[in-house]
Amino acid sequence: MNENGQGKLYICATPIGNLGDITPRVIEVLKAVDIIAAEDTRNSIKLLNHFEIKTPMTSYHEYNRFDKADELVAEMQKGKDIAIITDAGTPCISDPGEVLVQKCVENDIEVTSLPGPSAVITALTLSGFSVRRFVFEGFLPPVQKKKERREALDRLSNEIGSIVIYEAPHHLKDTLIELSEVLGGDRRIALCREMTKKHEEVMRLTIAEAIKTEPRGEYVLVIEGRDRDELIKEKTESFLSMSVKEHVQSYIDKGLSEKDAMRAAAADRGISKRDIYNELKR
Repeated sequence: MNENGQGKLYICATPIGNLGDITPRVIEVLKAVDIIAAEDTRNSIKLLNHFEIKTPMTSYHEYNRFDKADELVAEMQKGKDIAIITDAGTPCISDPGEVLVQKCVENDIEVTSLPGPSAVITALTLSGFSVRRFVFEGFLPPVQKKKERREALDRLSNEIGSIVIYEAPHHLKDTLIELSEVLGGDRRIALCREMTKKHEEVMRLTIAEAIKTEPRGEYVLVIEGRDRDELIKEKTESFLSMSVKEHVQSYIDKGLSEKDAMRAAAADRGISKRDIYNELKR
């Protein structure tokens, strides 16, 4: 309990496979809090039993994340400390825990995060690709939402950083086919599964080669980003195919002011804003 009489929310990272990856601090907190909010209590009880943690659990998942978050906030306002855990890894990453954190922030309830295992970071470090910059997409929009899914893929097609995506085995092949169509079959990809476990596997292939593999279990896909120089060249050629007026207008149509549109077009074409201005006045 804090000085203001309110409880605190602890975001606790749990193992993504190997139980030895849990931190002593997480074990200590899970034993000390009043309630553990778990994504799947049937799954989490195995973890708690292994470390002899007797703290009461309550179910907090995708389908009750809003109403249950309100209930948990009310408990913390009464002074109870709560820990949130997911089935594996760090809560809030493609996980309903983010809703609870948002509601705590809105209600001035203290939140702290206990770092630990994360499938995103583990897969990135295993991929062998550059990780200086990366984008985490989580699960792509479902196939039923064709427009949203295509927009997400198109957005990723020009990403120069490594791309991380989660995928279930029964959707893997279809997703790889879509990735091949949008990103190209020769783009390199790492298929990571069973990470930190005995049968950990990382397949480093092209997307075209990956399509031929047999899906086995949950996957984290790490896709190499586009070559920066190649992307710049492609964009420059595309810009130069337009007149200066068309180029500036394209940015105005996107909501930029004329001044900002001129500045953006100048940057794209590698010339000064004065050159753009002079061209427009002709």
